[in-house]
Amino acid sequence: MNNIIDFNEDQLLEIIEIIDKLYGQNFEGYSDASLRRRILRLMGLWGCNSYVDFKLELTSGKHDYKEILNEITVNTTEMFRDASIYKALKENVFPRLSSYPQVRIWHAGCSTGEEVYSFAILLYEAGLLNKTIQYGTDLNSEVLEKARAGIYGIKEMKQYSQQYLMAGGMSSLSDYYTTKYEVVKMKAFLKKNMVFSEHDLINGAGFNQFEMIVCRNVFIYFKQEEQDNVLKLFLSCLKPFGILVLGAKESILFSKYRDEFDIINKQYRIFKKKI
Repeated sequence: MNNIIDFNEDQLLEIIEIIDKLYGQNFEGYSDASLRRRILRLMGLWGCNSYVDFKLELTSGKHDYKEILNEITVNTTEMFRDASIYKALKENVFPRLSSYPQVRIWHAGCSTGEEVYSFAILLYEAGLLNKTIQYGTDLNSEVLEKARAGIYGIKEMKQYSQQYLMAGGMSSLSDYYTTKYEVVKMKAFLKKNMVFSEHDLINGAGFNQFEMIVCRNVFIYFKQEEQDNVLKLFLSCLKPFGILVLGAKESILFSKYRDEFDIINKQYRIFKKKI
């Protein structure tokens, strides 16, 4: 496990082809560097020291696709992650949303759902939750089950509580969950207008018209061409003057669709579709 031999670009392409043929999932649009890191990690977990070993293991039929998907896709998220972004949205975007009779928000690549619940809490405090439908989508059905359940470890809640206050929270985060043993469960009223479903950002189609799309820390795992394709998808799904929120290390400045957006807040990657 400590002597894993790296693989070359052609071998990486072959791995992508094998996964596509075996499971019908195409990772060709993902960043080579990101895929390489994740596959090397999977090789280590499977005890494979070479590309040949890994190829044999991958095609052996011994491993469930969910196991492979969990390792290749990145499922890291937190409640109120980058709290200052939430505060900026609360101050600069939520007042715009209040003028709409109904608000639809798409969380693309929502992972286990902490971001969706974070939005629900702030929307509730802004008096917007009852007229808002939040759609959380992800490629990975396993993380979506966790999102639907809304059950999280209690150990993280101290950090999340601090981030909630930094995001402009008006109460105590503990008001929004119940505690049992080592876990917390988000309260049912937060889930009322949530829909979680599988969706492949690279290969999937649009499915609604949204006032806001949130896609944070997902673009960084895609090649530039696929970033453009996803941005085109978002443009087709955003209503005129709809809001797009990206992650702190992501930008549309190098995209061929950059002129389709106005910048609301460059620091926090908040953009507005022009028409």
